[in-house]
Amino acid sequence: MLSVAIVGGLHADARRQAVERLLVDVPGAVALHHDLSTAVQGTVVRTVRDRTGIVSAGEAPLVNDCACCALREDLVPELERLAADGLTRLAIVELWDSVEPKAMAEVVASAGLHLTGVITAVDPALVLPYLGNGDDLADAGLAAAATDQRTVADTFARQLEYAPVLALADSEEADDEDRALLVQLHPTARQVPIGPVALPDPWGWESWFAGQEFTGQECAGREGGTARATDPGAVPGTDRPDFEGSGHPGAAGRGAEDGHAVPEGRDAPRGRMTPAAPGPVTSEAGGSESVPPESVTPESVGSVLAELALAGFDVEAAAAAQHPACALLPAEADECGVSTLVWHRCRPFHPERLYAALEDLTCAAARSRGRFWLADRPDTLLHWDAAGGALCVESAGPWLASLPDAAWDMVPPVRRAAAALDWHPEHGDCCQHLVFTSPGLDRDGLELLLESCLLTDAEYAAGRPAWKRLPPAFDTLLEV
Repeated sequence: MLSVAIVGGLHADARRQAVERLLVDVPGAVALHHDLSTAVQGTVVRTVRDRTGIVSAGEAPLVNDCACCALREDLVPELERLAADGLTRLAIVELWDSVEPKAMAEVVASAGLHLTGVITAVDPALVLPYLGNGDDLADAGLAAAATDQRTVADTFARQLEYAPVLALADSEEADDEDRALLVQLHPTARQVPIGPVALPDPWGWESWFAGQEFTGQECAGREGGTARATDPGAVPGTDRPDFEGSGHPGAAGRGAEDGHAVPEGRDAPRGRMTPAAPGPVTSEAGGSESVPPESVTPESVGSVLAELALAGFDVEAAAAAQHPACALLPAEADECGVSTLVWHRCRPFHPERLYAALEDLTCAAARSRGRFWLADRPDTLLHWDAAGGALCVESAGPWLASLPDAAWDMVPPVRRAAAALDWHPEHGDCCQHLVFTSPGLDRDGLELLLESCLLTDAEYAAGRPAWKRLPPAFDTLLEV
């Protein structure tokens, strides 16, 4: 059976290093990649390579002027062809820079393919700069569609937090603070260091394209956009480098003035591809070896990363771990100058006071997320998702306590279990559960600001009818 592993991440050099590691360590593996940076010319370049270099390359035309749609229409048929051929044990789907693994994993799984791993590749020294980069992907040349309204920071945060495995590039610039930040952002992730892979010309562009004559849809591909720190100029508020020379803007945070939210409709890319069958695997001695796909197991591959790529992946469990109602949020922590504050209260926010504090709260930490409760919307669970100085506020449906008893049987068990942990005898699972993670976090100041946004004793005692009459300050953000 063909196994499919997804490797993504905005840190392009780390991502490619992880892919090369898998190609070397899993016999019979191939890597599939779509370069969306060529979409402005009207096509998406696709390549397929094995450990010896490029196997095939070509173009997929845009669908509805959308690079992601082209990717979506092209990948699954190719994976199905690889599965039917029986020549490939592992298909490594290397995502383009800003494509998010969640949407891609769901596309692959919904097609009935055997998804066995999701990996995000990370350069630890670049975690804080990317979380602080509130610029739009479109401005950085990284938008996946014309309507893509995501930012560098929120895209990177979701890439990081979805994957159960983080492949860490060896970075001389990374320090203890960087490593502590990474652990606190995703404490349940399995972190796997990856060293350099000794492959000459790993992309194989020059040697492969030298002898090709392109006709029809075939074309010479080019690398996707990369993001690397090349300039020692400091990112505001940090001692990390800014970005230059690769299409990435600086990492200065964006204030949350007019719209404290990234608008809805953020295009989470999806995927599909079209390669050709791989050639024989080249052995260390230089000969070729035929490896039956069924003979390759997690125990027979050559690295921890390869074992985890074949270990298995539960798409439904991963989605539940990201859902605001039952997200696996980080716990309290304080190490190497990095802190995580978990703020949990059983009283609603006053909408006007919270709205007035949004900019300070959004910029108080490199990353904050969770669920919250507004007094004028007492039955609605709201999602808080902030990075790079920008906050996205969205409705995540009703609180469990607001549902009729008859509806509880239709609620997933993981949601009921999460609600039970927060259950209050008076108002059920309605609560504030927000988590802030950052170097140099002002925990005391942040807690005081949050407390000042809650209803006072008198306002709370007035009850729900009075709460609903409070000024609806969040209507604009929630697009009511």
